[in-house]
Amino acid sequence: MNKTILILVNHDIVIYNFRKELVEALLEKDYKVIISCPYGISIDKLTKLGAIHIDLNIDRHGVNPIKDLKLLFHYKKIIKQHKPDVVLTYTIKPNIYGGIASRITKTPYVPNITGLGTAIEKKGILKFISTNLYKVALKKAHTIFFQNKENMNFMLKEAIKGKSQKLIPGSGVNIEEFSYINYPKDDILHFLFIGRVMKAKGIDYYLEAAKTIKEKYPNTVFHILGGYEEDYRVILDDYQSKGYIKYHGRVENVREYHKIAHAIVHPTFHEGMSNVLLEAASSGRPIIASNISGCVEIIDEGVNGLKFEVKNQLSLNDVINKFINLSYEEKKQMGIKGREKVLMEFNREIVVNVYMEMIKNIMEDRQ
Repeated sequence: MNKTILILVNHDIVIYNFRKELVEALLEKDYKVIISCPYGISIDKLTKLGAIHIDLNIDRHGVNPIKDLKLLFHYKKIIKQHKPDVVLTYTIKPNIYGGIASRITKTPYVPNITGLGTAIEKKGILKFISTNLYKVALKKAHTIFFQNKENMNFMLKEAIKGKSQKLIPGSGVNIEEFSYINYPKDDILHFLFIGRVMKAKGIDYYLEAAKTIKEKYPNTVFHILGGYEEDYRVILDDYQSKGYIKYHGRVENVREYHKIAHAIVHPTFHEGMSNVLLEAASSGRPIIASNISGCVEIIDEGVNGLKFEVKNQLSLNDVINKFINLSYEEKKQMGIKGREKVLMEFNREIVVNVYMEMIKNIMEDRQ
């Protein structure tokens, strides 16, 4: 009988865009792979590969205890029904409630801390609740994977730990899918913001930078790619009508925008390990990002990109100004160096191999 791997995530994009290669590797080794997450169009691609999908609803950002309790019962039911040999969890709620369900059923589980989230980073009742839920959920984890040292140190300081902890290079990046793209001419400079349009992604700083820089340098274009939170609908329309930005909504193929981009700007407040930056660097694009964990590991200052002080408008504006005034060759070389760094440190095969070895060890221990 095939060994079973259960994967718990909060979104089809999380599993397809960043873990498809792991699913493929597991299927190639004849594991039965079950994925539980809300249905999205990317699920069809995974089921065609041979994975099995179990649908459910997750309120990703809500704090409704009744809904969260239902999620816990759902995970427990799946585990009891399918009896997985290993449970892999990603993102906050699957890590917490999938972890608790795995612990209750005494099933080996491996959570991946893709970021802490705003609730645990702020003081108050939400932090107290979140940290204590993490303590319960992760205590019996076979191994906790962390994507950056700051997240790992924070968790350990809060006495949140499993049987062992391991640092991995984020989700890695598929270096073939995100291959090098020749750098575009710079008669007009194109900047990209890629991500959900929300406060925590630093969109307010990007919008203000677009307005200020565009007025000083008319030959610049500031693009925004991604869905938006409802609060930003009017703001995006206003900035676009005034010519400060070009808003494209959610796009299927970000590569088409990498082709025209001269730099990716990522003013996020917190990250696990930024996939946006990894994919851009792999494509040969300079990266401009907040000086926070999850971003700084990818940037060698002045070599493949530039860093600015998080939540600091003047710092962001100054760094974009600095980039604009680099020569064409300097910009191009930043992109080349970014590609080289990804090849050496962030190839997704590194992450897949770590997972496959971990699962193999768990299987051997269970025999």
